Amino acid sequence: MKLPQEVIPALQGIIPSTIATCDSNGKPNVTILSQVFQVDEEHVALSHQFFTKTYTNIINHRNVHIQIVDPNDLAPWLVRAQFEREETEGPIFDQMDMQLEAIASMSGMQDIFKLQSALICKVMHIEKLEAAQSPA
Repeated sequence: MKLPQEVIPALQGIIPSTIATCDSNGKPNVTILSQVFQVDEEHVALSHQFFTKTYTNIINHRNVHIQIVDPNDLAPWLVRAQFEREETEGPIFDQMDMQLEAIASMSGMQDIFKLQSALICKVMHIEKLEAAQSPA
């Protein structure tokens, strides 16, 4: 499935994303994801830094559910994707590493945000939900 142009602001990493996976017994795991990086029209790369359980679930079961947030209107996007490959070098890895270093330096966490790999996933479905309304 092609990524719509209007999702691009949500992929800039301004608001951290959430990723949900399941283990072999169906036990869910949800965690924060530093980067969801657009690779091309149909693929995103997920930053693998320090999430062991999530990484194992992705490698073993391939299916991921990601929530990214548009910083302009705070509307969440739900992305269903399937893991295809892992990259530890090359242009995608280098771009993600550079962006991650920028995020880390702004938050004072330069030594903590070490990119181990880029997990390349094919987008299977994507939909934008309504932005949350604050109570009046």
